[in-house]
Amino acid sequence: MSTEADRAPALPVRPLPAAACFPPPPPPLPPMPPPGAGRRSGTRTLSAAVCLVLGLGLIGGALAGSWLADRADGGTAAERNFSRGGTLWRTVPVDDLFPPVLRADAAGPGGAERVWTRIGVAPDSGCDEAFDPLLEKALAPAGCTRLLRATYTDATSTAVTTVGLLVTATGSQGMRDLRRRFADERLDERTDLMPRPYAPRGTVAEHFGDAQRASWAVSVLTDAPAVVYAVTGFADGRTGTPPQPATLATRPDATTAPAQAGLGHEAAALAGRVESGFRQAVRETTTQEGSR
Repeated sequence: MSTEADRAPALPVRPLPAAACFPPPPPPLPPMPPPGAGRRSGTRTLSAAVCLVLGLGLIGGALAGSWLADRADGGTAAERNFSRGGTLWRTVPVDDLFPPVLRADAAGPGGAERVWTRIGVAPDSGCDEAFDPLLEKALAPAGCTRLLRATYTDATSTAVTTVGLLVTATGSQGMRDLRRRFADERLDERTDLMPRPYAPRGTVAEHFGDAQRASWAVSVLTDAPAVVYAVTGFADGRTGTPPQPATLATRPDATTAPAQAGLGHEAAALAGRVESGFRQAVRETTTQEGSR
């Protein structure tokens, strides 16, 4: 007996591809790092970060330390020197500020050598009656911490000179302002603005008073709180010599009595020697303190 199914034509049989039953293998995995490699990589990253932070910290600390050291030492070297110049008078020996004997080559008229001997040192004091009233008024803005003075005579004992070191109470800007005013108004050339002499008793300068002043020099420092000056006269106590500032009495064509007697050279040279000695003492003291 047959059926419709038996009479239907047979369908061809096609084999299934292998992929239908077996999917392709997955792509290979990346190689496995050796044991501990991940930890080493993380450690290196962490170490680099820590080193960076520490490095920045050390650099910042060094900069801060340097800044603090400068602040503790009083700022720059120039600032430390300026500050030290205001207190040096308390500790420096008098022979360093006013040596017993001073020499200078080519300090006299025509380049003559000069030698001076110290004949008296005034007790350190204030500035009362040390200057003509108008000079005292001109110096007043800088203040007066202390005044140091000594008097010298030349090798022939014919000239006497008082050298003074006024320690002011102002800062560097105040000293620059004072120097500018002296330069602009030529205050160091006015005969009504002269320093007064110190006349130690029993010396050739005993009669050296205001009336005997013949030449003078005033130097306003800006690298230290100080004014250095010198005032010169004849040792025999003569009066009536019209005074002339050292800046004019040292000119080659000057013919006045102070110029021909070399008194302008005396004042300028002694003021210059004391000024340079004071600066040297400041530098040496500051260097010594910095090396401790």
